[in-house]
Amino acid sequence: MKEDTLIKMKNQVESLKNVMNFVMEKIKYLDTMAIGTLETIKNMPDYDKAIESLKNENEKLEKERKDGVIKQNTK
Repeated sequence: MKEDTLIKMKNQVESLKNVMNFVMEKIKYLDTMAIGTLETIKNMPDYDKAIESLKNENEKLEKERKDGVIKQNTK
């Protein structure tokens, strides 16, 4: 390979490395934000009541899917 091509490839690899480092930093940030948000929500009044309501709603939907009342969207 020509030296010119190798230099371009090296620069592209460095650019990809920088992008991946940026993406990894953002993922860590989003993870921290998600955990913080969840912990904040857990401290809100009626959290347990809301979770129970969501569980009951989910069970109802699963039963309806199982019984064929709700058809899965395959589009």
